[in-house]
Amino acid sequence: MSGKKFILNADDFGMSKAFNRAVLEGYESGILMSTSLTANGEAFEDACKNIIPACPNLGIGVHLNIIEGKSLCPDLDTLTDLSGNFNNSFGALLLKSVSSEIFLKQVEAEFRVQIEKVRKQTEITHIDSHVHTHSIPRIFEIVCRLAKEYGIKQIRTQHEKPYIIPDVFKHLTLKYPINLIKLLLLNIFTLINENTVKKYGLNTNNYLLGVTYTSMMSSLAISYGLMAIKENNITAEALIHPCRYDNGTIDNHFEEFQITKNLKLKEKIEKIGFEITNYKDEVLCEQK
Repeated sequence: MSGKKFILNADDFGMSKAFNRAVLEGYESGILMSTSLTANGEAFEDACKNIIPACPNLGIGVHLNIIEGKSLCPDLDTLTDLSGNFNNSFGALLLKSVSSEIFLKQVEAEFRVQIEKVRKQTEITHIDSHVHTHSIPRIFEIVCRLAKEYGIKQIRTQHEKPYIIPDVFKHLTLKYPINLIKLLLLNIFTLINENTVKKYGLNTNNYLLGVTYTSMMSSLAISYGLMAIKENNITAEALIHPCRYDNGTIDNHFEEFQITKNLKLKEKIEKIGFEITNYKDEVLCEQK
């Protein structure tokens, strides 16, 4: 691998038709070349039937989900309520991961079914998770083992360099200090998880953008995040959660959709030395 590679990934593909429309339109702009499909999403079938065939060069990963919606496996009493809805926060999952072997077995069972459901529809280029739950070290071990079993070569890690964008208002919100706490925790988990990546012979991104400015991602956040990366021969991934609404709703998800339409950002990314690509290219997949 040579040079700097940049991957813009749309998480939550399949969650709703608004997410699906954002992936399709973002792909058509040429900036969005990667997405992660949520197997238990309400619009999973729409994604497979109407979006994936229209995006032949789109890299598609599995967006493992044990946070939101219904499980695909029955009787997961440590993960869901009596109606089969996931009912654990990130913190609860972390605590259970270190105290319950039954919990870990149920996590593996659910992840296995989710991977197999996506695998029946498309080639899987990478693997990540909703709300970074797979970053929890004991859960990360499960995901690496499954990735190895199913021949998925790339798994997301969450190492993000601290950086600041010139937008004072974003730093005055309550989200910003909360995001910094998340950043510290996920960077620590990444230090632990890199050894697991090597143990299973998998590959991972060198940097991730999207934690410091969670729910506040913008073209500015991406360009400044990439400018903070000085090394060569690396892969940086930025995660966004874009929506394209039928009713004209404007929220943070729509603003993240706007990133995928920003051709000036595309020029900026290329000007600072990054090639926009995805995980379909196995040349990317070299271990750190």
